[in-house]
Parts: sequence; structure tokens; C-alpha cells
Amino acid sequence: MRTNTVHKRAYNQCLAVLAARPLGPWCTSEAELSDALEVSRTTVRGVLAGLAAAGLIGTEGARRHLLRHPVPGDYFPGLETETVAEAVERKFMQWVLQGDCRPGQMVNTSELARLFGVSTTAVREYLTRFSQFGLLKRRENSGWIFAGVTPDFAAEIYEIREMFELRSARRFVELAPDSPAWAELASIEREHHALLSEIDARYQDFSRLDERLHRLIHDASRNRFIRDFYDVISIIFHYHYQWDKSDEKERNRVALMEHLDYIAALRSRDLRLIDLRCRAHLRTARATLLRSIAGGPLGGAPARLHGPDAEAAEAHLPAG
Repeated sequence: MRTNTVHKRAYNQCLAVLAARPLGPWCTSEAELSDALEVSRTTVRGVLAGLAAAGLIGTEGARRHLLRHPVPGDYFPGLETETVAEAVERKFMQWVLQGDCRPGQMVNTSELARLFGVSTTAVREYLTRFSQFGLLKRRENSGWIFAGVTPDFAAEIYEIREMFELRSARRFVELAPDSPAWAELASIEREHHALLSEIDARYQDFSRLDERLHRLIHDASRNRFIRDFYDVISIIFHYHYQWDKSDEKERNRVALMEHLDYIAALRSRDLRLIDLRCRAHLRTARATLLRSIAGGPLGGAPARLHGPDAEAAEAHLPAG
């Protein structure tokens, strides 16, 4: 199953690359694809065979040609490309919201494993990663307590997130023009426009798109600590602040517009503009989080940031 997941992920990544290429000769070698997709050559050969069977590429001797661009039906569904760890992460985040999880609530690994359809080991490994950040607290009897997010905790996380994302964004623009990351960025940009055109009916679809964009940027850091930390960022910013549903459609529309500005800045490779767009978007995300915490199960007044961006950040906090 693990091999199958790797194949499907690599296949989807390759489709994203082909979507950004013109029809005609495709001279990328197996070795180059292996490096770009971070998989073995055996997996690359399987991907190429699948592309040929789907009529996407053809061969003429040793040469390959792109015969048509991929369409949505060519991609494997996202759930089929998840690793076990990613599946646990997604299901835990959904459980935090849909299960009405509140600070102080007991978290039972055996029950979660049964609910998620995975091993207790997979759940335990996932929960252990969060315990070091204070989101979960271990009990002596091996159980866990969901600690929740306080305004001070959110302010600290924001400062780290800003540092990590700015660093990752700078690394992103250093990627080669033919990197699969640029093709994935183009795909994400198209999905942003599609979602904006149907925002009234699909505004709740923003969550997954938001995660795809920010995870893509963080992955460009090629830093395992930054990549791992995004899991904590995701559950706090991307899911926890959704306790407040009062203006979800409007704030998702605003975030989509900010994303498009951010993507345009990345394409420009202008570091000053990237810095500006990134900080502006993260300030909005922080304001939403703090407002939701203030009106959520913990309540309390928003915490203040420290440093040169403190005033600008506070200026973006919604009234009340």
C-alpha cells in the first residue's frame, strides 16, 4: 500500500509538471524526474508507463512527446495519495472541530485509532509530536489532555510562523523554472480562481486549498524542522480558528484574494514584494485566530505581538 501511495503521489506531481509544459517534445530524463519527484527510478518508470497508457505522452525511439495536457480526471484523488501520517493528521484535525473538542478534553489513543482506521502507534506518534508545543499534555496513565490554544500561545506561534514562511518563500523563488513546485503553484492558482467564481456555494472548500499552498511553500525550505512545524501551524491557524463560523465565507474570500497576491509576488521573484504580501496575509490569519480564540471556549483578550510588526498586526484585528 505504501508503494502504491508513493506511485500515485509521484504520478500527480508529474501531471502538474506536464500541465505547465507546451505540447511537443519532452526531453526530461528518468534520472532528472527521479530527482525532481524525490522517488526511485523504478517508481518513475511506473509513472511514465501510466502516462503513456493514459495517452498523455508518446515515444518515438528514445524521445518522449507530450500529446495532451492533463485534465482533472487524470489525477488520483487526494485521499488516495496520503501517507498514513497525513491521513492521521487530516482526521485528527477534523475530529478537533467536528468532535467538538474543547480544552481539557481527554484524548484516548485507542479510540482515535479505531475512529481513524489506523494503528494506535500511528496515532501515538502523531500526538507525541504536538505534546512538545503544549497543545497536548500527557497524563501519567498514558492518556492525553487537549490543552487548546491561548492568545499568548497564538502570538508566539505567529512569530515563528512568520519567520519560517518568509524563509521558505525566499527558498521557493530560488527553485529552477522547471521545478514541479512551480507547476503545482500554477495548479493551485487556477483552483483559487475557480473557487472564487463559486464562493457562495463552495466557500468551505477553502481549507484544503489553503493548506496546499502554504505546505507547498514550506516544503521548498528543504528543512525538516520547518516542514514538521507546519503540522502545528496547520492545526492552529487552518483548523482551530474555525470555531468562529460567523463570517467564514467573507474571510475565506479575502484570504483567497490575499493568496493570489502572494502567488503573483512569488512569480515575480521580487523579494521585497514577497515579504510585503506574505506579512500582510499572515497578519490577517493571526487576526482571525485571535478573534476566534476570544470568542471561543477559552475567551480572553487578544495577546499583543512584540517587535517592528506589532502595530501593523494589531491594526488588522477586527473591531470587538
